[in-house]
Amino acid sequence: MGGDSWNRRDAGLAALVTRRLALVADVSALTAEALRFHQKLSGTEMEVLRLQLEIGRHGGSAQLVQDLHDAEESAAAARQACLKSEDRIVAIEGEIADVDCALAQATSGSGGDKP
Repeated sequence: MGGDSWNRRDAGLAALVTRRLALVADVSALTAEALRFHQKLSGTEMEVLRLQLEIGRHGGSAQLVQDLHDAEESAAAARQACLKSEDRIVAIEGEIADVDCALAQATSGSGGDKP
């Protein structure tokens, strides 16, 4: 393999490694975001339970019923955000797997002109 071939190969490997690092950073950020969504969901679900207990104990005033409705809507929105975030993580993990395959192919030297 000539010098230009090695330079192109090295540049290609560097581009793949750079892409992989960027994708891993994206997954890390999305994982942190998903954790925040799950924490918000947990807190909202606790509020739903609290309101349900309050309504069960003292009856459902209009304000309690409205608060419960609002909390349930907030929980549903948080669930959707969790699912969306998890879907994005799965998609990026698929991209990482593709980059890993490309890296494996590029580094599986055969001793010839092929990488």
